Amino acid sequence: MKKSTRKLVNTIIIEIILITVSFIFIMPVILAITMSLQPPQSVFSFPPKFFPTAFHIQNYFDAFKTVPFARLLLNSAIVSLAITLGKLVTGTLAGYAFSNFRFAGRGLAFGFLFATLFLPAETIMIVPLFSLMNKFGWVNTYWALTIPFMASATNTFLMRQQFMTIPLSLEDAARIDGAGPIKYFLKILLPLSKSIIAGSAIINFVYSWNIYLWPLIVTMEDKMKTVQIGVKMLIDAESANNWGIIMAGTMVAVIPTLVVFFLLQNLFVKSLVGTGLKE
Repeated sequence: MKKSTRKLVNTIIIEIILITVSFIFIMPVILAITMSLQPPQSVFSFPPKFFPTAFHIQNYFDAFKTVPFARLLLNSAIVSLAITLGKLVTGTLAGYAFSNFRFAGRGLAFGFLFATLFLPAETIMIVPLFSLMNKFGWVNTYWALTIPFMASATNTFLMRQQFMTIPLSLEDAARIDGAGPIKYFLKILLPLSKSIIAGSAIINFVYSWNIYLWPLIVTMEDKMKTVQIGVKMLIDAESANNWGIIMAGTMVAVIPTLVVFFLLQNLFVKSLVGTGLKE
């Protein structure tokens, strides 16, 4: 077999494997969409229908009638955007400090910060963090939903690694031109790191949108809950036996993150490719 032919066969095999794996991962999403558009009598029909014969969009209206999804979506949007912005600000600033400044205890401080990555989030949320929010009087408020997550060791680590790949000669040149640390950070470091920042923003938004345990702990009223809790509320409601409505509510919770990812996927890929490389 010629080398070119062997290469073509290997490429075809790899493509088939990737398509098969992608199909396996996307099948639950397709099934959820299909179930959300089917009437109750068709959801569990045999053989199963992967494509609805008629679009029963009433499931979505019923989901919004059963649970206040409009308010829950607004809450999730506010919380996700606030956390994402907070993490980007604190992560870039802390990463800049750890990568470009020399101060006593820098290595020890970064070591302690890095060690927090190995702590299960549940050990912090359930007792210490809730007690702190309760003392502040922030329970059942946006402050409790956002402030504890506005700093991230992961973001700090990623931004530190990114800033360390940028040559120090750029900082020396900026100083010669009269640029101080803040101007160097805003005018040079951030533009050179925009792909990493964009990728981090996508990851943080998706993570913040899908938080379930903390909003469940710290919110008492339905008007302050997030959309992920809304899906559980829908399951517990009277329509629990109607999986078409439940899947409709699930898609309401999932679609925003899918839209954000598909709109910004090019930036996300660039951030993964550019990680650890000098720009």
